Order: sequence, then C-alpha cells, then structure tokens
Amino acid sequence: MANRSFLPGARATNVIIALGAFALGWAIYVRYALLEQSAVGLACRGVETATCETRALVITLFSQSAFGIVAVVAAAIQFLRPSLAMFTLALMATAMGLVFYNNNLAGLAGGLLLISFARPWRGAKG
Repeated sequence: MANRSFLPGARATNVIIALGAFALGWAIYVRYALLEQSAVGLACRGVETATCETRALVITLFSQSAFGIVAVVAAAIQFLRPSLAMFTLALMATAMGLVFYNNNLAGLAGGLLLISFARPWRGAKG
C-alpha cells in the first residue's frame, strides 16, 4: 500500500479556497478600514462599540505576534501530520499574519504549508 502525498480533492479544495479568501478579505478590511484610519482611532477613544473592541483586540494580537505564532504552530502540525482541517487553519492564520504585520512568522508558515504537499497523507483514498 503506497502512501499518496497530501493533496485535497476538488470539493475540499473549493472549501479551503473559500475559507482562505474569507480570512484574507477580512484581514484586509480590518487593516485598511479600521487599523490604518486615524479617524477611526480618534473616534474609538473612550467609546466601546463592537468596531472599537475588534480594533483593540486585533492591535493587541498582532503586537504580540499571535497571528504569526498560530500560523507557524498550525503549519508545523500540518507538516508532521497532514490533515484538511489543519491545512485550512494554517492557511487562514498565514493569510491573516501576512496582512497584520507578522510577516516573518507567517512567511515561515507559508513555506511549511508548501512543503507539506510532499508529505505522505494517511487520509488518502486509493
């Protein structure tokens, strides 16, 4: 029984692409509409709305490199034991890390995700 390399099927690939695009789009929206707008920063002083709380949470997370750390950990787990769920999580975290100023760790995670395609996959059918 030969082990096949990690390669998701067509349906799984469509779901992975959709979730990755959603994560990338959300991160771009938050960065350019909430984080980099000085008017939003000024409006959020002393105000507690969902937008301001989201802005504060994202600032706290990327200042601690949380997006990059999650991306690297998920990509390392994906590299060691390939699975569709872990690949999707690592891809989403990598996309958010690249947009939210965690470029070094997210870039490393992206490299690990590419290398994971060469790993044998237990979930392979056939």
